Formats: sequence, C-alpha cells, structure tokens
Amino acid sequence: MPLNDEHNSDSESSRLSESTAASSDSEYSRQSFNSDSSSKPSSPASSPPKMITFDELMAAARNLTNLTLAHEIAVNANFCIKHEDLPQNSFAGTVKQIVHKAFWDHLESELNEDPPEYEHAIKLFEEIKEILLSFLTPGANRIQNQICEVLDTDLIRQQAEHNAVDIHGLANYIINTMGKLCAPIRDNDIKQLKATDNIVELLRQIFRVLDLMKMDMANYTIQNLRPYLQRNLVDYERTKFQEILEETPSALDLTTEWIKESIEDELSSTSDESSSSPGADSSSKRTISPTLVLNNGYLKLLQWNYHKTIPETLITDEARLQELREKLKQLRIIACVSLITNNMVGAAIVDVPDFAEQLKRICLPLLEGMNKKTFDLKEALNSVGVQICSKVNRSLSERGLPTLDEEMQSNLVGQIAHIVEENNPVCSLIDKRIQFFLRSLLALPSFQKSMPTMPGGLSVIQTEMELVGSQYASIVNFNKQVYGPFYANILRKLLFPETPMGKAETGTATATS
Repeated sequence: MPLNDEHNSDSESSRLSESTAASSDSEYSRQSFNSDSSSKPSSPASSPPKMITFDELMAAARNLTNLTLAHEIAVNANFCIKHEDLPQNSFAGTVKQIVHKAFWDHLESELNEDPPEYEHAIKLFEEIKEILLSFLTPGANRIQNQICEVLDTDLIRQQAEHNAVDIHGLANYIINTMGKLCAPIRDNDIKQLKATDNIVELLRQIFRVLDLMKMDMANYTIQNLRPYLQRNLVDYERTKFQEILEETPSALDLTTEWIKESIEDELSSTSDESSSSPGADSSSKRTISPTLVLNNGYLKLLQWNYHKTIPETLITDEARLQELREKLKQLRIIACVSLITNNMVGAAIVDVPDFAEQLKRICLPLLEGMNKKTFDLKEALNSVGVQICSKVNRSLSERGLPTLDEEMQSNLVGQIAHIVEENNPVCSLIDKRIQFFLRSLLALPSFQKSMPTMPGGLSVIQTEMELVGSQYASIVNFNKQVYGPFYANILRKLLFPETPMGKAETGTATATS
C-alpha cells in the first residue's frame, strides 16, 4: 500500500485506497468455522508445494509489508510517520554527515568559481521541481504550469551558458511556492528560509523543509485513508494474506503448529476424563470445540516467549499483544502484593479508605520498567514491602493503634519478595484467576459489551484488567474475523484428517455449537 505524497485530497486518497483495498464498503460479519469458504474469492485456497523463486519471495514480503502497514493505520489512531535523524555519534549518522558536507562543500566551490558552474545546482532545481509537483492536487493546472515554466531545466541551463542565472530569484520563488503548499505547522520554517542569505545553506535548508512537507503529506494521506481502511480492513487483510500464501505456501506453518499445540493441550487436559469413557480414544478429537481450541491458543499468546516467532496470522498485532502481556505481568504482581497484604494485616487496614489505590500508587513507580533485562524484580518487591509496612504503620499510628512488630514486618516483606519464585502459590492462584477472567471474556459474543464477573482477589486491579481485557478481546475478535477461514481449514485437517470435507464440516459445526 504505497503512500504517494502527491495524494493530498479526499478524492485522491479514495482513489489510492481503491488500488490497495477491497472494493466493497460493506461490513463483514464473523465467519463461522463450519462454512465452506474455499469457493469465495477472499478465502484461503490450498496450494500445492512448489519451489519459491526470489521474485516470489520478495512479492510475498511486499504483501506482508502492505498488510502490516494497512493494519497499523486502521487500528492505531496515533500511527503517523515521524522524522527521525540518525544519532550523530552513530556510524551511520557520521557517514551521512560526512557525505552531505562533502556534497554541499562541492556545490559551494562550484558556485564560487569565475564564472560559476551551475550544473549541480540545476540538478537540485530539477529535483525540487519534481517534489513541488508531487504536492499538487489533480486540477491545480495553473500552479503546475507556473512551476514547470519557472523551473524549466532547459531554460536554466541556457541561462547558465550565458552566466545569467538568477539563482536567488529561483530560490525565492521556490520558498514562496512552498509557503503556499505547506501545512500551517511549517510556516515558521518558511520564515527562517526567507531569512537565510547564503545560497548553499539556503538550498540545503530548502531540502530539509521539503522532507518535512513530504512527511506531512504522507500523514495527511494516512489520515484520509484510515476511515476507508477501517471499513474494509477485514476483506483487505484476508485478500492480502491469501496473496502471501499463494507466493509462499509455507506461510501458515507456524500458525498450524500453534493450533496443533492448542489441540494437544486440550486433549491432555481432558485425557483423564476421556479415558474413563468407552470409545473415547476414537472420538476424542471430534468432541473438541474449534472455538475452544482457538481461544486457548489466543490465551497462550499472553504468556508467549516473544523471542520466538509468533504465528504468521498474528504478526500485525505482535507488538500490541506483547504490550498486553507485559502489562498483565505487572497487574499480576500488584494483585499478589494486595492479597498477601490483606491476608497478613487485613485487620489493620480494614478501616483505611482507598487502601487498594494507595497500594497501587506504591507499587506502580517501583515496578516501572520491570520488563527490561536489567530490572531487579526481587529488589523492587523488597522496596514495595518496606513501603507498605511504612504505610500501614503510619496509618495505625494516626489512629492511635499499635504498629506492626519487626517480626510481622519482616514476614510481610519476605512474602512479597518471594512472589518472584517459581510456582509461588499466591502467584499461581492469581494467575489462574486472571486466566479464568480472560477465558470468560473470550467466551462472550463479540457484540456483547459487558464484562464477565471479576474473580476474587482481583478487585484491586479491576479497572486495569477490564481495560486490558477490552483491548485483548478486540484484537482476538478481529483476528478471528479476518483469519477464520484459514483457521477453519487448519482445524479440519487436524481434527478430521481422514474425513471427507462435507463430513468434516458437519463435525466442526457440531463441535462449534
């Protein structure tokens, strides 16, 4: 989905959208797992194994880039292109600085010759002309003709042969034209250009501001494109992924493995119950709900080791899922700290108003950055315990009650610090309750807005859990909507490997219902 800088009107943005997204504006309802989607144009088609050429591989990579970009534009309201310079002390930044300085120094030496040499300057004017023309909307014929007339390369070259080039006049025209075409945020940059006398520095700054204007134009295009993509994203993503699959038949291998692991986990969790039922071995896979298999797979993404590759169908949301995973780790610790504190000193804080909020205010700053490799979680938890003891003692003193003795404080600090230990019983309990809440959330119909009941022990993080849960459910429901047909084909093959397609669909339908 190329973002062409010249498309800066609503009509032009729409035209650009039509070339990169599906043509239908209708909303797409969720695809059921028991539908035969193989006959639909945007549904996954099976592809025989074949040798992949370099061109096919590059085409698949481009499709993935376009898919990822379109998804990000549609779901991330804050997505925009930002201008970032390379760090000056970096190797790349140093090389860039040296090359640019050499170029502008060479241009300055040419213009200082007697007579001046204009060839490099003419090439710069030609490049500036093309950039200015790219900013114009269709139908802006008058200014287009004027730009082409004033920055006529052949004419400037003829003037150069007679040493009659008004280079300052050309630069002033360019600045004035930029002032007409730029966003209001660049007005101050235009003023600074007008105050620059040195012609070489002026040309250098002109290119700097033109780069900023190109960025503004791209962001304007993104802004206009977003509503269209939001209306058509399901069909667009499914179609794009189908193109990737046709170019690269192995593009669902990780997804297949992810679903297969979820099936095996489900079979393992019900093995004891199944083994006690006659004939369970021959029909165990048929009793598994495809929806349950997928939901369990989605839950595993919140415990995913993001050092390994995520399933292909979830790459577009990898960063968001990882962010939710890290947030849940922090919330789990806060809930553990709250449960331990309440169990040990509940009587001392029962009358303290908003103690849960005070506890969060203690924990959050000390747990900031806990996902960094250099973060010492045990030390942070030790500090949390010390501050909670201090808070409780201060509250008790204010009410004229005896404070916690040293043994009680040491025990409280120690139990909070032990949260980091593997298989910590408090942490395991809180984790199970968080998983139960998220599982209940995924079981709700996608159109239902209400939240499931918050399990006990999570009230201290209820607001945050509902926000995380809402974001998580949104990602999952949209992913099912887009990739449901692909998942259906994989589930048929894994759950019903020896069953004809028609019977498999019947079995899947029964399992889903």
